[in-house]
Amino acid sequence: MTKSHYLFAVLTTSAVLTACSSSLPDDEHPTQKNHSHHNGHSHNGHSHNNNSNRESHVPLQSASTLYSQINLSLFNPSAMSQTPEIVSCTLENGLQSECAQMTVKYKPDDLEVGPFCPKSLDEDGGIWQWDGDKEGLYRLDGEFFEMLKAQGYSFYNDEGQVFITGDGAKPKYPNTCINMRADKEVEMTLLIPTNPMKAATPNELGTVSKVGISLSGVPIFSDAPSVLRTGHLPALDTCAGHVDPGGWYHYHGTASDINTVYEKEGVQAECQLTQSSSALFGYAFDGIGIYGSTEENGEEPTDLDACNGHVGYVPNKLEKVYHYHASTNFPNLPKCLIGVMAKNNFSTTAKAGVGAEGVGAKQGQPPEQGRPDRRQGGNGQEVNERGMGIPPGFEEAATKLGITADELFNALNNAGGPNANLAEVAKVLGVSEAELKAALPEPPPRR
Repeated sequence: MTKSHYLFAVLTTSAVLTACSSSLPDDEHPTQKNHSHHNGHSHNGHSHNNNSNRESHVPLQSASTLYSQINLSLFNPSAMSQTPEIVSCTLENGLQSECAQMTVKYKPDDLEVGPFCPKSLDEDGGIWQWDGDKEGLYRLDGEFFEMLKAQGYSFYNDEGQVFITGDGAKPKYPNTCINMRADKEVEMTLLIPTNPMKAATPNELGTVSKVGISLSGVPIFSDAPSVLRTGHLPALDTCAGHVDPGGWYHYHGTASDINTVYEKEGVQAECQLTQSSSALFGYAFDGIGIYGSTEENGEEPTDLDACNGHVGYVPNKLEKVYHYHASTNFPNLPKCLIGVMAKNNFSTTAKAGVGAEGVGAKQGQPPEQGRPDRRQGGNGQEVNERGMGIPPGFEEAATKLGITADELFNALNNAGGPNANLAEVAKVLGVSEAELKAALPEPPPRR
């Protein structure tokens, strides 16, 4: 594997996204606080345009471009450690707004999770989206692990026992199936805007980016770290979820419509959650609803934008609203988020993983503005300030070049990710192309 091929494997964020539907309202229009949400209900998700009580910004231009809005009454109460409420919040564009604040448990009381890593080649575990040779969605079974061994990744011993790491310790083998332990004491607090607003540009979703929260009360994140990047496999269960290093369960797919993906991909798996291809799955961190892969009539929408969203009818709404749809390919989540998110919209009491305070901060230096300058992401991967994965070796490469890992990662990603022109990247970073190529990490070793 060459360095250019390795860059293709590690740069999972998409190329620069085109603007989404121009029919949607822009964020410079005046908005207001929606006081109808103080009782915890969304009143059908409609915003009340009371000009006499205008305090911040009105996000909606007309009934045809309403965003679908959060309805707290729809969430699973067994997932909540505190009663959800509407609070004041600051959006990433600096505007004051109102957000639904939810503090959830490590997993809902009534949710069964797993299986994740199989103990041996004779057992069936969860699932994995393989992005190497013969890419696709697979069940974690003997046939899958034997395929990986043929490609140089050995996850089991001569007796067919799978190498599993689950206690947060450094893996003992170059290739290990990761199954983290849950921590029943952990809580997560999320902020979701009640009045969605269109951002100036879409928010790209990279590896382990924050996506939203499901109605079941489980947080949603984008792609899990690639085996090609880390050598290790953070197994997902058949509902596309697993446990973070911090001890809490989260999804990496639209769990309520995951069986549609299995049918299309020919994967022998089934999620125990009630399945519906048209139902509301949850809300993104920009406050916009995420639905299954079809409309109420069972047909797949044909006018989706770059973020997998459009303006259309949804269940229990009389007007058309902007909303996201799941895809029929894994991971079946929105490709990006068009709306403005709240600042500090995800925090946790966990000591490790995404959102944990102080994890990964440089020794002897306090985190900037109360936050770490580097954190661990899903299953041990470092992430930047937007939750996107920082590939192994980028810290060292950045040090050689006299820049930060975020600057290196973002320069490559903004130049096209896998198709980045290294000469142009070098020019942006103020180094020579030869220096850049020499500094970039080598592909991880194979066994």
